[in-house]
Amino acid sequence: MPWKRPRRQLLLCALLDLVGFIASAATAAALLDRGPIIGEWSAVLVFGLVYLLFGWLFGSYTLLRWPWLQGRQMLQRILTPGLATLLVMVFWGWLAHVPDGQILYHRSMLLLIFSFETVWVLLGRLGFRWLLSRSVPVRWQILQGSQKDVVLIRREWARHEHHHPLPVSLASLSPAPLEQKIGLLKPLQQRKQRTIRYASALHLAEHELERLPPALLSKAWLDYADAPWSNPFSFQRQLKRFADVGVSLLLLLLTSPLLLLAALLIWLEDRGPVFFMQDRSGWMGQRFRLYKLRSMQVQSRRQPPQWTVPGDQRITWIGQWLRRTRIDELPQLINVLRGEMSLIGPRPERPEFEEELEEKIPHYRKRHWMLPGLSGWAQVSAPYAASIEEAELKLSYDLYYIRHFSMAFDLLILAKTIKTVLKARGR
Repeated sequence: MPWKRPRRQLLLCALLDLVGFIASAATAAALLDRGPIIGEWSAVLVFGLVYLLFGWLFGSYTLLRWPWLQGRQMLQRILTPGLATLLVMVFWGWLAHVPDGQILYHRSMLLLIFSFETVWVLLGRLGFRWLLSRSVPVRWQILQGSQKDVVLIRREWARHEHHHPLPVSLASLSPAPLEQKIGLLKPLQQRKQRTIRYASALHLAEHELERLPPALLSKAWLDYADAPWSNPFSFQRQLKRFADVGVSLLLLLLTSPLLLLAALLIWLEDRGPVFFMQDRSGWMGQRFRLYKLRSMQVQSRRQPPQWTVPGDQRITWIGQWLRRTRIDELPQLINVLRGEMSLIGPRPERPEFEEELEEKIPHYRKRHWMLPGLSGWAQVSAPYAASIEEAELKLSYDLYYIRHFSMAFDLLILAKTIKTVLKARGR
């Protein structure tokens, strides 16, 4: 599947970083003549995993963007995880009252580990950039379509603000007489074969942007019977439901103290209701009652529905914190247990908005082919939708998820959701 390709590189890079961390600890112990650290290998491995976690949080593994990062940005993404891990090791050594016999927590040892690992990772990232620069680039992308397809794919690429720049020159190959096609392709065939790639605009968006823009899809695209979710007795679907129930029960148990604290703060702020309930569209458009912690001021039911925008004045002071950490979404675990939602899937939308969205955005109703989710590919890949254009962008990610649904894909989305929560990027 397209989404797996760059993640394999990420895993390889993380594995090399872990090997480098362990080797740095062994080398530092040998240089300081402290003797072998065989008895402390478990601690070295744990802190190595902590280093990988910080690298993931601070963008050390955004490999697709590495070739376009400036030197200062690259150095920052290498140094920050190392410094954070160093602080954790110092704090743990102080908190656990580590005896002097354990050499791992000595200051000279920690500084050497940090220095060696930083050099190792820096050389690895520079090597990665060098390999990319040495590979034969794709100079021409021949789109099997019209010039309109070229315009559409350039527009979709420009909307993907965090993606690398379009690295190729695009040309269209419209339906034409055979003689005209041969005349066009002859000079191109004289180039190196690997510098030319033929693809449709949809294929390019699917493999490079990891989404499916509705404007590029035909009316007959993806029948429900062809979707991975369509078989109710499939192993993947049954496993997904089992995971939904198990994880939801566990999360409700673990976060119950946090929910009680949030409920108390909401009530103390304005003495209003703690929970917010609203009708949303679910599987196949069926309506259900969605539960959230209230993050906005109490409003009259007569007010027309409005998009939530950045800096929305309706959001309360406590609500800003709840939305940034996505704690306000936790009551939806009840919806998951009731079978109205899943942990991962397209976010449920208000029926009042969907009437207009279905009229103006093609294929919009196909997002109802799966249970709505607490989080989804669109939520971790695009900003909140506050307009029809942004709703179309999010739909392109939802359609990609429907096309490539699997439990492995769900695990990737779950990991990205955890990263979003830890960095308080909600809105």
